[in-house]
Amino acid sequence: MSSASLSSAASKQRSGHGFGTIAGVFTPCMLTILGVIMFLRFGFVVGQAGIIGTMAIVLFSNAITLLTTLSLSAIATNTKVEGGGAYFLISRSLGAEFGGAIGLVFFAAQALSVAMYVIGFTEALVGYLPDGTSPTLVASLTNIAVFGCVAIGAAWTMKLQFLILAAVLFALFSFYAGAWTQFDAGIFLQNTGSGFSGGESFWTVFALFFPAVTGIMAGANMSGDLRNPARSIPLGTLAAVFVTGLIYISEAILIGGCRDRETLITNNLVLSDIAVMPALIAAGVFAATISSALGSMMGAPRILQSLARDRLFRWLQPLGIGSGANSEPRRAIFVTFLISQAGILLADLNTIAPLITMAFLVTYGLLNLATFYESITKNPSYRPRFKFCHWTTSLAGAIGCGIVMLLIDWQWAFVAISLFAALHWYLSKIDLSADFGNVTSGLLFERTRKNLLKLEGELYHPKNWRPFVLALSGTGFSRPHLVVFGHWLTSRTGILTLGQVIQGELDDRHRRRISQERMLHAMIGEHGLNAFPAVVVASDYVTGVEALVQCQGLGRLRPNAVLLGCPLSVDRMKIFGGLLRNLRGLSRSAVVLRRTDEPADDWKPPSGTVDVWWRGRANGELMVLLAHLLLQNEDWRGRELRLLRVVDNEAGIDEVRNHLNGLLKAARIPGVTKVVVSKDPELAIQTTSRNAAMVFLGMQPPNIGDEEAFFYRTEKLAGGLSRVVFVQSAGGMRLES
Repeated sequence: MSSASLSSAASKQRSGHGFGTIAGVFTPCMLTILGVIMFLRFGFVVGQAGIIGTMAIVLFSNAITLLTTLSLSAIATNTKVEGGGAYFLISRSLGAEFGGAIGLVFFAAQALSVAMYVIGFTEALVGYLPDGTSPTLVASLTNIAVFGCVAIGAAWTMKLQFLILAAVLFALFSFYAGAWTQFDAGIFLQNTGSGFSGGESFWTVFALFFPAVTGIMAGANMSGDLRNPARSIPLGTLAAVFVTGLIYISEAILIGGCRDRETLITNNLVLSDIAVMPALIAAGVFAATISSALGSMMGAPRILQSLARDRLFRWLQPLGIGSGANSEPRRAIFVTFLISQAGILLADLNTIAPLITMAFLVTYGLLNLATFYESITKNPSYRPRFKFCHWTTSLAGAIGCGIVMLLIDWQWAFVAISLFAALHWYLSKIDLSADFGNVTSGLLFERTRKNLLKLEGELYHPKNWRPFVLALSGTGFSRPHLVVFGHWLTSRTGILTLGQVIQGELDDRHRRRISQERMLHAMIGEHGLNAFPAVVVASDYVTGVEALVQCQGLGRLRPNAVLLGCPLSVDRMKIFGGLLRNLRGLSRSAVVLRRTDEPADDWKPPSGTVDVWWRGRANGELMVLLAHLLLQNEDWRGRELRLLRVVDNEAGIDEVRNHLNGLLKAARIPGVTKVVVSKDPELAIQTTSRNAAMVFLGMQPPNIGDEEAFFYRTEKLAGGLSRVVFVQSAGGMRLES
């Protein structure tokens, strides 16, 4: 399917049906929450946990869903909400990897919820059918009917839900009327405390009840079909949470005052016995379970359709196609039907419920986490119109979800989290084309901001010195040896910036500067470098380099070493000498790489030792440290550092050797020392280091007018050595630190 087709389809979905708060959010949430658990299992909950325990379960469950609803409301009022419900909101906050993983998990949970509600409907219906009727057959036929209703269209299904809501309300009225007349204070007192039996506990009963309140996403799942999602989702969901919470609390009190504990535990239809008109309870059971199945059958495909349209999983893309003017997700509806049918054939209510509970809790936890991160990162784009959510409530919601998962069943919790983690790992490994703009960058920014402020007072202690190298890489990596050498020096502990100077006027070179920076960025990614691009336009090369040196970085975190190529002609050295003087004036070290060989592979270091020729601390400390950092690189492992010095007579050999050994020992750097006796230092260097992989030599910038002599002096010093690094240190580090 083409991108244009997907874009067109997505545009259609955004128009949706235009449902309001009552039809699009409040009613679906109410009917999903007041479902099979309330009519068929709530008496069991009261019988086991007692009235007080049941009220605690209801309040604890509602606390988690309320906190999650606050987070849901904050995110829903902070962004333009499209189709996909919780998947859309999480993916646009935590990113494609989290969104894609939770999208699949949440979709599967919603699809299996259809099976759970259909099985609940079948349990109630079979009691009114002839003996021998196959429950699986009844459930399958019911599932087909639910599929047919939803496949016709959401508008027709929503109208049907008003009739279902009326049936549920009549059933509740019948129950309340009967309970009012049958309430017995003595029975109420007997059922106040818990009476767990049959291996049940507070948390097993909690696990049984919790799926009842997971319907808070029923409205959010219809986000693409709402007229005003930012208004309807918070208002409709919060209203449903409060209303259903009151219903469950009042039911716990009334049920506990009407029947003894044994009856509550053993009779799944105890509400029917209490009601004035039992037939209305039966109708309510059928209506509630079917409405919950319809709600899940409507919500799950819209999650899958939104996931498919984001193209995170290529094999899902055909499911993103919508049908008709309202872009009905009929393909996704059919897939949902197949999954729910598989659940009906392969499992029962008690098997499905824990898995669904865990999937919902993972989703709720991530939704709370997304809101928490949005808040603490102080992202300027986080401006929710819903003001009743704070980072503390979001964090409490996330922690609550995690605790409840472990307390309900740590094994199922492990399965759910492992499934999510595997999906997240898979999405992080593939090349995702989706770019939602997520909270991760905001979190990193806030952490970086705080760390930079802390570094302002601590960075320049010698103990904290690290190489922050500005490498003049040239146009389009025209000097690859500088890029590679800079990478070797900084890959483990430092920062590398690849700088480029475009000579000319800014007005004429602005577009070129942007394109060159993009090219540098692409090449950095292509070679897997940990580096940053930096391109400036300047009237001449030296001015451009000085601008890069002064402007790169943030606060006190600025380049402390500039990596340059060594001029191989007198004319270029005249310009280069002035640049070295200016770098010294700017308190920046200069590292000048002179390379005359042409290796087949720039990324493969040559064999041999790394030689550092010591002439004192002025440049020597930085030379030793750079050599050590070079050898820390994986590619240079196994090579030896040699600290060498030339003396003109043998009288000082022992003293100099002891001094060099003491330097390495104090610096805690492995290496060997050697003292060379010679009246000709240049010849001694050439002879001793002729087989070295890299040779470090110190230098001082030439005086004005002395550039030509400086050129010939460095050429004589380097001689025939193929790889020489001249170092001009600005200080800032000590070997002993």
